Amino acid sequence: MKSIAVYCGSSAGTNPNYITQAQALAKAMVAQGLTLVYGGGRVGLMGTIADAVLAQGGQVIGVIPDFLDAKELAHKGCTELHVVKSMHERKLMMADRADGFIAMPGGYGTLEELFEVLTWGQLGLHRKPVALLNVDGYYDHLLRALDRMRDDQLLRTENRDQLLQSANPEELLAQMAVYQPVELGKWLTPPTT
Repeated sequence: MKSIAVYCGSSAGTNPNYITQAQALAKAMVAQGLTLVYGGGRVGLMGTIADAVLAQGGQVIGVIPDFLDAKELAHKGCTELHVVKSMHERKLMMADRADGFIAMPGGYGTLEELFEVLTWGQLGLHRKPVALLNVDGYYDHLLRALDRMRDDQLLRTENRDQLLQSANPEELLAQMAVYQPVELGKWLTPPTT
C-alpha cells in the first residue's frame, strides 16, 4: 500500500478522542510512508487528519466537489487538491487514488462512502482492504448490525469478514497490510429442501 483514503466527519464531533485518534492515524500513516487521500475539506475531522499528515511532512491528496470549494471549505494546503464536478466524481477519484480505505467516525457521508467501497469489493471491482477505525466503540452498533445480516444469511461470512476493524491505528494498518481479498464463486442462494 502506498495510499489510503480516509472517510470521516466534516465535523469534529463532541468526543475529543476523535481528534486525538485522527492525529494518531496521521502519525502512523506518515511513519509508514502512506499518502492520505481524503475529501479535501479543511474542517472537522477531515481537516484534522490532513493538517496532522502535512505537519509531519506527509503527502495529502484532497478531492472536493466544486460546490464545496465555492463555500471556501477546501483545504488549500494539500499536496494535491483536485476540484471535481460532483460527489460521484469525487468518490471515484478517491477510490482510484487509494490502495485501501479507512472510515473514522462520521455521519451519513462517511457511511455512504464506506458501504460503497465495501460493495465494490464484494462485487470484485477492487481487491483493496476496507477498515473501520473504531474509536471508543463508535462503530460497535454497526458491527452488530452486520453480524445480524450474516446470521440471517443476508451477507456471507466471507463478505462480513472483509471489513477490518480496530481501535488502534497501528494495528489497523497492520491488518490492512496483510489483507487477502475474498474470492467467491457465486452469490448467496436460498437453502434447498
